[in-house]
Amino acid sequence: MMVETLEAADRCIHSHNNTCMLMPNTPKAMLIKTLLSCITLLTVTLNLLVVISISHFRQLYTPTNLILLSLAVSDLLVGLTVMPLTIFSQQSCMFIDKITCTFSYLMSFILTSASVGSMVLTSVDRYVAICYPLRYSSMVTTSRVKVCVSVCWFCSVVYNLILLKEHLLQIDLSNSCYEECVVIINYITGAIDLVLTFFSPVTVIIILYMRVFVVAVSQARVMRSQISALRSNTVTVKKSELRAARTIGIILLVFILSLCPYYSPSITGQDITGSIDSMAQFWLFFCNSTFNPLIYAFFYPWFRKSVKLIVSLQILQPGSCEAKIM
Repeated sequence: MMVETLEAADRCIHSHNNTCMLMPNTPKAMLIKTLLSCITLLTVTLNLLVVISISHFRQLYTPTNLILLSLAVSDLLVGLTVMPLTIFSQQSCMFIDKITCTFSYLMSFILTSASVGSMVLTSVDRYVAICYPLRYSSMVTTSRVKVCVSVCWFCSVVYNLILLKEHLLQIDLSNSCYEECVVIINYITGAIDLVLTFFSPVTVIIILYMRVFVVAVSQARVMRSQISALRSNTVTVKKSELRAARTIGIILLVFILSLCPYYSPSITGQDITGSIDSMAQFWLFFCNSTFNPLIYAFFYPWFRKSVKLIVSLQILQPGSCEAKIM
């Protein structure tokens, strides 16, 4: 038994790939690791507050907020699974087995696709709300949004299982060796993924928001010309929709700016696997999961109010779900 164990260990040592890049144990590196750990903790905390807020308070149970809830769940899972594994992988080339490595990449890919899908849904939601305000309540209902969000997550899971099929089939459950965590995707599959998860959704988002911007500007001009009391009520509704469009527009802009460096190596054909640039690009995209709830805190009064109720534990009181948040 001892001989077999030593032979297995010897095979593992010879199979190690030492090309990966580690953070050295210097004060600067330790500071970076501490900062990344704090970002991870902040991401989990803020997105958990968003999830609790929208799930608990019935007044926040709107079609738009259900899409934001889907995005918050995706961001929360990034903070719980992808970020910690990424931090640990930067400490050692060989700290995880192939199953854990594959799980890390699979979660990262699924959550990226789900986030992209949620962003497209928010764009469609704002497009209908601004461009077809009278038909919005009949076109965009809570039940339809639930179906769209469910389809988005289902497609993200199935698509990425297909994308990583070859890598999943290569997993040897009998091999307990700890290996460098790298997933290689062939050129054709990578090109298809680039079109489906970057170019197509970003194009849709930009086109829809250009249309929203044009309509919003024209509505703002109409608002200035409206004087009567009856129309002033309509103006209030339109202003709230425009504020929501502005906030989500900022979220989409930050998302696209974070997504571009993430996909830039695929676009330019560069191989930066294991480099400092690769780590920086990954973390810039991961930090988008931290930025989203911060944007909510700045632009959504309901989020700030709900956080106060959650932190003060007032949500534990009977009937707290009926509290007036908006």
